[in-house]
Amino acid sequence: MKKPRHNAGRVIVIGAGIGGLATALPLVHRGFDVTVLERHAVPGGKMRQVNGVDAGPTVLTMLGVFESLFADVGEVLSDHVTLIPQDILARHWWPDSGPLDLFPDRDRSADAIGAFAGSTSKTEFLRFADRAARLFDGFHDPMMLQAEPSLGTLTTHVMKNPSLIRDMGVGQTLKRLLSNSFTDPRLRQLFGRYATYVGGSPDRSPALLSLIWDAEARGVWCVKGGMSNLAKAIAKLFEAKGGKVKTHATVKKINTAFGGVSGVTLASGETLYADHIVFNGDPRALALGLLGEAPSKTATITKKRARSHSANVWSFQATPSNIPLVHHNVFFCDPSKNEFAEIERGYIPSDPTLYVCAEDRGQDMPQPKTERFEIIMNTPPLTQRAAQPEDYELCHTRTFPPLRHFGLSFSPEPGPDSLTTAKGFDALFPGSAGSLYGQTPHGMTAALERPTARTKIKGLYLAGGGTHPGAGVPMAALSGRHAAEAIVKDQTSTSKSRKTVTRGGTLTGSAATASALSRSSGS
Repeated sequence: MKKPRHNAGRVIVIGAGIGGLATALPLVHRGFDVTVLERHAVPGGKMRQVNGVDAGPTVLTMLGVFESLFADVGEVLSDHVTLIPQDILARHWWPDSGPLDLFPDRDRSADAIGAFAGSTSKTEFLRFADRAARLFDGFHDPMMLQAEPSLGTLTTHVMKNPSLIRDMGVGQTLKRLLSNSFTDPRLRQLFGRYATYVGGSPDRSPALLSLIWDAEARGVWCVKGGMSNLAKAIAKLFEAKGGKVKTHATVKKINTAFGGVSGVTLASGETLYADHIVFNGDPRALALGLLGEAPSKTATITKKRARSHSANVWSFQATPSNIPLVHHNVFFCDPSKNEFAEIERGYIPSDPTLYVCAEDRGQDMPQPKTERFEIIMNTPPLTQRAAQPEDYELCHTRTFPPLRHFGLSFSPEPGPDSLTTAKGFDALFPGSAGSLYGQTPHGMTAALERPTARTKIKGLYLAGGGTHPGAGVPMAALSGRHAAEAIVKDQTSTSKSRKTVTRGGTLTGSAATASALSRSSGS
């Protein structure tokens, strides 16, 4: 593969999460000299492993985002990772009913809901699904694909498509919308859970988040070997194109000079120089001054807004009891109870909904006797914690005895080294307060309040789940696209200004590069 010319500027990406990698790959392909600095031992960020088991994101949706990421650099996604489409999106249990399977097929899901909850529920689901699809289509381009969406432009878009006003449920929470959409409380609970995909509660998240269902209904894929393999594949391709990944490289300070970035200082004392710096961490870390005083004026809204949910995450290997698990499984608490009210008060829920990823199921391979599992329970972030200990015994009691009531047990049950709590996540991802999704999605304009790729400091950019367009693997990847586009455009503008000053010429090559990046990375 032809090596890049390194004639477009030096870029340092702080953090090898999916947002940082999705920034670095298109830039190195375009000739930038790119170095990714990762404080941990391997790339991936939240796409990490514990004891050989994935301990981060488990759901891969919006596949077109990743197909575009690879196509943009002349590659094919399927040449680098093996993706396995899931015939069952998820299997759902309740204390006295279930399982209910949902599918990447609207009519199959409707039939399953009809068999589970009756013909009225089937009709209600079809109406809800159509609404979610209209919302996803209506906000995909003007919100997700826009680097800097504004209330004004979105208002104009909605006014041109007035049916969206009704579909959005303006002024309603997701809980209120679902109460008006479904008569069966189990289905309200099921579709309300999609607010947790971005770290929110259906009680306080806007009704607009119902579109998350449609993102999942369009397809869910497993990555052979685990989700962390996707991050590894991007990092490997990045290095093959001439990029550099330095692990165990903790950035102590972002350095500035003459109003812009100049480089970074590592914890080791080493100084690296750069024309552009991308911070792929929780932007709240910058606002808290964890990387120096100069960038502390960046993303200051993250200090003012509440944090999204954290989680207790178990990652372990065991032999399960004979219960028909699929890759994605959800064990709901009693629908009459409100686990989110306890989380809002700062407590670990006493009767939680538990997500169980059976990582070796749905992999198109023989099922091993000892399987890999990830179990997730929503909890409050550290900023919201009541005086309640979050020790192993409490977390274990809130997880495994409830699962045994459903007939699911594990041999052996995992020990303390298999558990990551909010404190652990805060240590892994400084400045996050244990929140896995950045600032809260609660409130009608929450999506517009996230920091965007460009900052007020020249040459400093943001990428990751704490940045627009938000949490989730595809959204983090899109944030990387936005950061890369911003760097290319800003570099083009600078180069054009220099040429104008020196010889009055016009720049065409770099401008074409910026245009190509914008065109080719669409999904």
